[in-house]
Amino acid sequence: MNLEEYFARTGYRGSLENQDLETLTDIFQHHIRAVPFENLSIHCGEKITLDLEHVYNKIVHKKRGGWCMENNQLLGWVLKCLGYDTSFLGAYVFNPHENAYATIMTHLLVKVVIEGKAYIVDAGFGVSYQMWQPMELVSGKDQPQAPGIFRFTEKNAIWYLEKMRRKQYIPNQNFSNSDLLEKKDCRKVYMFSLEPRAVEDFCFQCTYLQTSPDSLFTKKSICTLQTTEGFRALIGWTLTETKYNYKENMDLVEFITLKDEEVEETLRDKFNITLERKLVPINVKGFYTI
Repeated sequence: MNLEEYFARTGYRGSLENQDLETLTDIFQHHIRAVPFENLSIHCGEKITLDLEHVYNKIVHKKRGGWCMENNQLLGWVLKCLGYDTSFLGAYVFNPHENAYATIMTHLLVKVVIEGKAYIVDAGFGVSYQMWQPMELVSGKDQPQAPGIFRFTEKNAIWYLEKMRRKQYIPNQNFSNSDLLEKKDCRKVYMFSLEPRAVEDFCFQCTYLQTSPDSLFTKKSICTLQTTEGFRALIGWTLTETKYNYKENMDLVEFITLKDEEVEETLRDKFNITLERKLVPINVKGFYTI
């Protein structure tokens, strides 16, 4: 495990001398554009483990992606090695299908403090809710980014993240009512406290999410990757490509339905992922939206 290999994986070639916000942002953006948010291991018969060396080998050597507990753990390790003041937090993800936050803490975040200011760095959410820049931990302030406007609010020591999106143009009207499309203009994302967490606090959740029939991740095979213009996502057999702000206050969302034999080829061409085992795509209709 070394930083040179990690930065070769993400393509980052900038300075490592300054532990400032500009460097943090650059490192972060290279990560989200090189390392997918994905749960494909579940649907390839592989076990997801939180052992850092295993995560490093999977993402850096095998050029795979991972979910929040993998992506953010690796990114947190990198930032700590560089001298950043980092800690892990745990979040409860909002479920729009049930209009409620999860009762299990399933989302791992990184908090970074720079010159007395706290920022949330999250490389593990994917699709249109993936932040592109570290977010200052301040309540009630709109923080516009390419994906849309993000905002934290704090109440009784609990922090809430929400995102406001643009209108969407869908050229293929067959997908205009897809359950994958977000219908609301403003969407709750997750809530969290500032209590520091350890990776060990997520061991039960890691097992639950990849084994429970009630888990979103057993119901859908997911691979998403941010691009310089937006993001692409492969959910089951459905490939979507989104271009942010292609017209004023409007995102372009294109859908394609793939055949079985096109899925792994698309993973190679669009996400730079080559799987060691056979993928069994799945997309049970539900609450995962883009």
